[in-house]
Amino acid sequence: MDLDLVEMLKKTKAFVALTKPRVIELLLITTLPTMILARGEMPELGVVLATLIGGAFSAGAANAFNCIYDTDIDKIMGRTKSRPLVTGELSRREASIFSYLLTLVSVFWLGLFVNWLASLISLAALLFYVLIYTMLLKRRTPQNIVWGGAAGAAPVLIGWAAVTNEVAPAAWVLFMVIFLWTPPHYWPLAVKYREDYAKAGVPMLPVVRGDRVVSTQIVLYSWAVAACTLLLIPVAGMGIIYSVAAIVGGAWFIRGAYKIHAQARAGEITKPMPLFHLSNLYLTLLFVAIAVDPLLHF
Repeated sequence: MDLDLVEMLKKTKAFVALTKPRVIELLLITTLPTMILARGEMPELGVVLATLIGGAFSAGAANAFNCIYDTDIDKIMGRTKSRPLVTGELSRREASIFSYLLTLVSVFWLGLFVNWLASLISLAALLFYVLIYTMLLKRRTPQNIVWGGAAGAAPVLIGWAAVTNEVAPAAWVLFMVIFLWTPPHYWPLAVKYREDYAKAGVPMLPVVRGDRVVSTQIVLYSWAVAACTLLLIPVAGMGIIYSVAAIVGGAWFIRGAYKIHAQARAGEITKPMPLFHLSNLYLTLLFVAIAVDPLLHF
């Protein structure tokens, strides 16, 4: 294979890695179901694709800026030491140009192909994630991930605005579901990588508080997110499919949180990752139910 082509493929792979595509996947999982709920039916394919592509551009730009700012701590943490700015696959200048261009593309893509409300919400989420979470809160407060969840919850507002050109109360309930879900989703991961965060000087809750405090917070947030999912039933007029999913899924998630709490009470959290994986599956199944319920409403 031509050496220039090999180098181009390596650069492309590095730029894709800079956007943290696995994080983007989770964000987009919440967008389409929200669009279906907002319309009460499957939206036009063109609008769906434009929204998902624009949302991926925006989230990718935010993640790329995050990688640029956090290069110093990414070098220290085992989980992040293979990121392209750490390995030298990309220069800081290349990453910066890419991030700014991707931001501009996302703003105008959503504005021109979807609507300007969706574009503005997307830009606000990007700026919040970069300026407030990454640059201000992440290294200063153990509540960093709590507030960082606001950026991760923005895709439901974008999806709702994309098909209605407004943000209804049901959209804000969905926003709160993801906002409240984020801490009990992420803290188990932070427990696993506690030593890395400590070495990097990032005051994640598991670094600065004991396991009992962390597990108690996880339990409280799991109850809060489960209660918030039930609030969507009267606000959005959800049917039996979603209602069953919210009740059963909420109980399942709470049970997982109590397992973490039991470990902490016994001495320390020894197996945090089952709750992390459970939380991903819980959110995915919940939003599948959100998508299916309006289509098969009874």
